[in-house]
Amino acid sequence: MSDNWLQFVPSDPEYQPSPEAAERARVLLAGFTPQADTVSVEFKESVQFFHPGSNWSGVECSACGADAESWWNSAMESAFESGFRSLLTTTACCGARVSLNDLRYPWAAAFGRFVLEAKNPNVRDLPPAEEEQLRAALGCDLRKVWVHI
Repeated sequence: MSDNWLQFVPSDPEYQPSPEAAERARVLLAGFTPQADTVSVEFKESVQFFHPGSNWSGVECSACGADAESWWNSAMESAFESGFRSLLTTTACCGARVSLNDLRYPWAAAFGRFVLEAKNPNVRDLPPAEEEQLRAALGCDLRKVWVHI
């Protein structure tokens, strides 16, 4: 059997909301996904990569649009070795200096120290108004990652 997660990660990889704001957002998401197995928040000590699992469909350069898979793994390894303290890399395709967080992931991915997630939310998506309520509760812009495992 497979599982799906709907994850919300702050657009700023270092951002962490207050525990109270995180709980408000968790309660909101639980109300938006009443059939979810679980709805939780997690604070991370350091920046993590939130991967879409088997939804992965590649990565493209944010500067020129070229396929970035040929150099992305080595850039990720370098960033991982430093604990993702710096997400900046120089692209092999066009030589631009970009953040790994800003590359184009056709199935969204994100870097962050906080995640709000619903396991098996049993919804296709949230309406924009509900996503706006989550942004307001957390006090930040969010990236939405659909994970399938």
